[in-house]
Amino acid sequence: MSPTFTIVLLWLGFAGSHLTLSSVRVRQALVARIGEGPFRGLYSLVAFAFFIPLVWTYFGHKHAGPWLWTLPLGPGLRWAIYAGMGLAFVLAVAGFIRPSPAAIIPGDPRPKGVYRITRHPLMMGIALFGMLHLLPNGSATDVAFFGGFPLFALIGAAHQDRRKLATDPRFRGFYEATPFVPFTSSAALQGIRELLPAAAGIGILVTVVVRYFHTSWFGG
Repeated sequence: MSPTFTIVLLWLGFAGSHLTLSSVRVRQALVARIGEGPFRGLYSLVAFAFFIPLVWTYFGHKHAGPWLWTLPLGPGLRWAIYAGMGLAFVLAVAGFIRPSPAAIIPGDPRPKGVYRITRHPLMMGIALFGMLHLLPNGSATDVAFFGGFPLFALIGAAHQDRRKLATDPRFRGFYEATPFVPFTSSAALQGIRELLPAAAGIGILVTVVVRYFHTSWFGG
C-alpha cells in the first residue's frame, strides 16, 4: 500500500470516527450508557488512534510520490505564508482562550472578539494551516496530508453547526450573529479591536518560535 493511500485512509478514519461519535444519536446513546466523562475519554482515544499513525506515516514519507506542482518560495510568498500562519495561530489561540457555546465546556454565547471574525476560530486556524502548507508542498503525500486539514476542519465545523442547532435552541442566536467564513461579517473589524491582547500575543509568539525551530523540529 502506498504511503499516500495510507494517509488518505487514516484521514478518512480520523474524520469518520470524529463525525460518527459526535453525531446526535451516537453521542447521546454513548453518554447515556457510559457517562459524559468516559465518553470524552473514548472520543479522545479514538482520535489519537488515527491521528498519531497519520502523522507518523507522513513524516516517514515526506515529499514522496509524484509531484503535482512545484511553487518556488520567493521572499514575497515566504513572508505571505508567515503572515498567514500568524493569523492561523492567533485564531486558534483565541478560540482556546474564549471557548464558544459549541465547545465541550460551553463558553459565553454573546458574540465578541474572535467570534465576530468567525464562529469557528480553531477550525479555521487549522484549515488555514493546511492550505498554507499546500503551497510549497506539492508531492502526493504532502497533498494527502496537508489537504486533509482544511477538508476535515470545514466539514467538522459545518457538522458541529448542524448538531448544535438540532440539540440546543440557545445556539441559534450565536449562529445567526456570527460568520462561518472568516472576515465575511461587517463586524469583523470590531472583532479585531475586541481581540484579547493575550490571544494575539501568544499566537504571534508561537508563530515566531515554530518558524525558528521549524527545520530542526520538522525538517525542510
